[in-house]
Amino acid sequence: MKKEVDKIIQFIKGVLKKQKFTNVVVAASGGIDSTCALYLLAKAIPKDHIFVFHLPYIHSEFAMLKKISISLGIPVKNIIETSIKSIVDQVIHTRSDLDRVRLGNIMARVRMIILYDLAKKHQALVCGTENKSEYYLGYFTRFGDAAADFEPIAHLYKTQIYQLAKYLGVPKEIIGKTPSAGLWQGQTDEGEFGFTYQEADIVLHLYFEKKISLEEIKKQGYKNAEKIINRALSNQYKHQAPYLIKEK
Repeated sequence: MKKEVDKIIQFIKGVLKKQKFTNVVVAASGGIDSTCALYLLAKAIPKDHIFVFHLPYIHSEFAMLKKISISLGIPVKNIIETSIKSIVDQVIHTRSDLDRVRLGNIMARVRMIILYDLAKKHQALVCGTENKSEYYLGYFTRFGDAAADFEPIAHLYKTQIYQLAKYLGVPKEIIGKTPSAGLWQGQTDEGEFGFTYQEADIVLHLYFEKKISLEEIKKQGYKNAEKIINRALSNQYKHQAPYLIKEK
């Protein structure tokens, strides 16, 4: 794990040096992914160059995030909460047929707009918090939570993020939280999927990286293998957009 952390730290430093930036902004939700990203940033760059923004719609985790950020040495003035409720509600009022998923997408894209404006204000790069499980499953909003200038943990599956969090010393109350995008009351990632990250990570690894067929994976006893791979394949279009005319 130490080798992995060192690799990520060098990656963060390398990106900033190459792109000639010293500041970073990160949207912290109170979940395990963004908290791990925050811990890694605090190890990689001077604390006063990190700007932590909490952008809630209703439910706020700011008190906990502020406490964690301060414990990492990040200046209080760099830890800011900005509610997105008024902006999102203005968009909602122009739509009469919104379902919960579309509402979640609006929230994610509003956060992206604010975050990039803040990045411009502080002459900073945006640190992403996506993991490999979310990437393969397409569990992200295009031009929303997937928008970032660099991604320090996108090469790690969700189950590996838990290992990383324990190594970094992330508080137990965050590690023990049920994974949720916070899109609506009671929403959970695994409830929406119909399968666990633990099973998904193994199946995704076997299929996409080991190139083992779906039928063979099913024979190994993974009962949700077809559901997992079908979801991943149905969201492949997200990885290829925007589509371009390629001149010969």
